[in-house]
Amino acid sequence: MTAPYRSRALAALLAVLPACADDGSAQTASDTNDTGTTDDATTGATGDTGDTSGTSGGVVEPAPEVDWPHVGCDPLVPSFCPLPFPSNVFSVVDDTTLTGRRVQLEAEAMPVDYYGGHPEPDVWNRADGFTPGLALLAHFPELTPAGLAAFPNSITIERSLEADCPSVVLDTESGERIPHWVELDMTTDDPEQRLLIIHPAIRLRDQGRYIVSLSGLLDDAGAPLAATPGFAALRDLVASDEPSIEARRPLYADIFARLETAGVARADVQLAWDFTTASRDNQTAWLLHMRDEGLATVGADGPEYEIISVETDYEPDTIAYRIFGEMTVPLYLDQPGPGASLLFGADGLPEPDPATPTATFGFEVLIPHAATMSPAGLIQYGHGLLGEKEQVESEHFRTFMNEYNYVMFAVDFVGMAADDQVEIGSVIASGEFHRFSNTVDRQHQGMLNSLLVMRMMKGRFAADPDYGGFIDPERAYYHGISQGGIFGGTYMALTTDVERGVLGVPGMPYNLLLSRSVDFEEFFTIIRATWHDARQQTFVLALADMLWERTEPAGYAPYVLHDRLPGTPEHRVLIADAVGDHQVTTLGAAVMARTMGMEHVDTGIRDIFGLEKVASPHDGSGIVEYDLGLPPDPIENVPQTACEDPHGKVRKLPEFREQLDTFYRTGMIENFCAGGVCSFPDMSGCR
Repeated sequence: MTAPYRSRALAALLAVLPACADDGSAQTASDTNDTGTTDDATTGATGDTGDTSGTSGGVVEPAPEVDWPHVGCDPLVPSFCPLPFPSNVFSVVDDTTLTGRRVQLEAEAMPVDYYGGHPEPDVWNRADGFTPGLALLAHFPELTPAGLAAFPNSITIERSLEADCPSVVLDTESGERIPHWVELDMTTDDPEQRLLIIHPAIRLRDQGRYIVSLSGLLDDAGAPLAATPGFAALRDLVASDEPSIEARRPLYADIFARLETAGVARADVQLAWDFTTASRDNQTAWLLHMRDEGLATVGADGPEYEIISVETDYEPDTIAYRIFGEMTVPLYLDQPGPGASLLFGADGLPEPDPATPTATFGFEVLIPHAATMSPAGLIQYGHGLLGEKEQVESEHFRTFMNEYNYVMFAVDFVGMAADDQVEIGSVIASGEFHRFSNTVDRQHQGMLNSLLVMRMMKGRFAADPDYGGFIDPERAYYHGISQGGIFGGTYMALTTDVERGVLGVPGMPYNLLLSRSVDFEEFFTIIRATWHDARQQTFVLALADMLWERTEPAGYAPYVLHDRLPGTPEHRVLIADAVGDHQVTTLGAAVMARTMGMEHVDTGIRDIFGLEKVASPHDGSGIVEYDLGLPPDPIENVPQTACEDPHGKVRKLPEFREQLDTFYRTGMIENFCAGGVCSFPDMSGCR
């Protein structure tokens, strides 16, 4: 009975996936501390916790000891197996990893689809911790939005740092509270299936232990929600017949001691748990190795290429030459197309197959008339969601490059390009979500191709006897839009050939962006058909991010401007967002800017939590905002849909185009808006 349904679901993909434009075992305390290094983990956040034994519920509390049992389902949240998540009880000791731990999700925790199947957990169990960009998930079936009135939301993030805030995300190394906001999943109409979601407002640090605590959750009558029996047994020192609860008593002696040091009353806590984030290598090692080995393979001049076609009459008012070509690059996949898998060497790092070590991928170059009079700078374009290199042909790019004298070029970001749409949809529709790892594998090749084509344009192509004379290879920049702005964060963390990059309407992490994007609705349609329970749907997005952070900027953003990856030069980055964006929420742009450690260059619009506002001109990296007159965004995790989408409008503004050129030429961020206020209400499209 299920096979025909699968076939119909897969066939239906083509109808719901339109082409997307660019606008578009236990560990003892004496073995390891919180981050996997030798230490005594029985100390509190500010020193020795002492003897915290008590008998308030008839159980004598043991001395604190950071030690986790492993479970398949966690009885702390009996209403939904894999919660709370992420949690160290879904990991095991592994002395071979940098964190001393390894994720160990069991089949029973995997989301069960319409067909009764579930993803295979092996691809997640390679990680040495939980990725630092994850949202934090819990479930209280009786909780409604009214019960979160005292909690920080997406516009009151500062509330999360106040002493009486009922939600706490605590860094156990520093004892500091992490800024965040709390929301119920409003993508479903079933109130009992709404997960509680905690979004850190800044990406967490690598290889760290964090404690999450929730108090003050109320029902509709204003009464506190009851803790689950498992958690109440730990909090109130009451005996439990659940072995994993009893095994956690030393751990919770540590957790409650740290929370009390942070000002959280034990008696008020309705749920608390802890987790360890993955190491930096977990996110970055594969791509960093591919970059270094790939660049060494192609040499200083970059990969060899072949010109396939040249047009001189494509857009005669602006473009002198439209050139299509193919470059030959190292191939780290078992095949170049959608659904490919990375190949690995004995050292566990990606390696090409000696039998087929290379593949060809297409590129496009647009040379404006201005370049025929004076050599032009280079701008690499990063295309939009599931798009293609041809999006560089947009009219506003053509006029910009001819007015300011830049050659623009692009490649498909394979893994998230147009020809990956059906593959991604089929992964969702089949319920075999472990296959999403293949999509991320192919994104590794896509990012490598992006790095290699810039090396080629600065080297071998700039020496081309016919077209190289139009290029000034000393001026090379990046400009990504939407998806290209998102993955531009990864590109800018890795590039050794580009100093300055502009990320247009970007954001991170994807678990924050997707439910707030109108672009995701087509995929949500398939997700809802595959997993009928909204809790499963939200958990699938968390599982996606655990794989995605090996390519998406949540894995790389801390290393773009500071603490750079090995062998990587200094960079400058300009982020430009559009207030009211329907496709990429500005909440994600702010998380990206905070994580990169940049300033907010004042455009007269608003403040951004956690970012220092500086005046123009600004000598350095920064985020700028443009307001096109839309009403405030929804506070909930749903898209802004009012008026006209400003997502593709900023890049067409003369004020931004001048800002873009100035940043590329000088490294300065200047505000060219009238009176210093970048507000354009007449462009809202609001009635």
